Amino acid sequence: MKKNLSGWAKTREFINQMHLWVGLGIGLIVILVCLSGTIYVFNDEIREAATPELFKVKAEGNQKALSAEQLIALVQKESGGKVVSVRVPGDADRSWQFGVKKKKSKEEKAMSAKHDQGSGAGHGEKKKEGKDKKDKKEGKAVVYYVNPYTGQILGNSKDLKSATVQFMTTMFSLHRWLLLDKIEKPIFGELENRTLGGYITGASAILFTFGVLSGVALWFPRKWKSWKQGLKIKTGGSWKRTNHDLHNSLGFYACIFLFCMSATGPQWSFDWYRTGLRKTLGTYKPEEKGEEKKGPFSEIPAQKGPKLLIADYVAASDKVLNYKGDCQISLAADSAGTVNVSKFKAGFFDAPSADRLVLDQYSARVIQATVFAQLPFNERVSGSIKAIHTGGVYGLLTKILYFMACLIATSLPVTGTLIWINKMKKKKTKPAKALKLEKLQPAAVI
Repeated sequence: MKKNLSGWAKTREFINQMHLWVGLGIGLIVILVCLSGTIYVFNDEIREAATPELFKVKAEGNQKALSAEQLIALVQKESGGKVVSVRVPGDADRSWQFGVKKKKSKEEKAMSAKHDQGSGAGHGEKKKEGKDKKDKKEGKAVVYYVNPYTGQILGNSKDLKSATVQFMTTMFSLHRWLLLDKIEKPIFGELENRTLGGYITGASAILFTFGVLSGVALWFPRKWKSWKQGLKIKTGGSWKRTNHDLHNSLGFYACIFLFCMSATGPQWSFDWYRTGLRKTLGTYKPEEKGEEKKGPFSEIPAQKGPKLLIADYVAASDKVLNYKGDCQISLAADSAGTVNVSKFKAGFFDAPSADRLVLDQYSARVIQATVFAQLPFNERVSGSIKAIHTGGVYGLLTKILYFMACLIATSLPVTGTLIWINKMKKKKTKPAKALKLEKLQPAAVI
């Protein structure tokens, strides 16, 4: 005979059922995404540890670094392209990084135009959008690592063949697209496999967010006196009790981090989600299509003077941003363009968010300055979405916390499924016990 349930008890039972079936539905995907995410938390650190020869340099005696202009000339000669950015490290024992873009040859332009004509009509907007994203990726600068003391080019990001680097690339593909981007032939109609994989992981992240919130609701006990039990893991009892506590208690401890991960993840899968997230934060700005970019611009002098050096831009940024850190300098694209400087702090508690300056390329005058710590809270959150998702929001400290939280997230589908199986077994044994008692005590009914 079923007991009459109160309003909250009915709601709790409904939440429990939804939590169960959503968890079972996305369990395998959660394991794959969270396991790869656990590894990818330390992506930068792992890549650097695998290829230290690209990042670490040493000056011999009192050897001084060559000028940035000398290094740029060496890189452009080696690469055959144009240097568009320079990363000047804050530490003297680090290599300099140069972003290089190559101009397409006439043959490449002709091939690209021919491809556009062949695939432009009758393929739909989604196909076109996917192609645009692919073209954008192809235009990404190749990073060259250079020893500033000798001018030796240590390597570049395009030619990295390290097994560790390849492994981390695979982990990213698994985390982001479930490796579907590795399959050339479309699985579902004309939809690109990369897009399909993104839809699956994005939808799973949304459902996982519900799982986190419903799990927190279920964590609160029916009787407040027993709330402490939800914080402990009992290891002295049966394995079933230990498994239950691992799911219940560890899930509660990690819930804030899991919510941050899952609530930010879908923005890379769905444009509508990214737009909604920005509108919620009050930072949404619609793209102005068909309009020319409105400044800022450099003030072209009436008389040409000596061209400023990279060192001049670094010095100008150090006056405004007076702290030790790496400077990422994006060079002006044309005569009216500006020099954009991003400066990063590098420490255990330091966030990866940069302070940004826009400089006049002719005078190094500061046109715009954006100090991250001085931005309104909603803009800081919006500008840190990637760091909030990956764990770098407060440097190495939060990466360690996210690593542990990701491990817990990977285990939740396993421990949750075991809880469900144990309950199913328990339900099957109850009718048999009831029948046995009825045969033993027939007089109690009369």
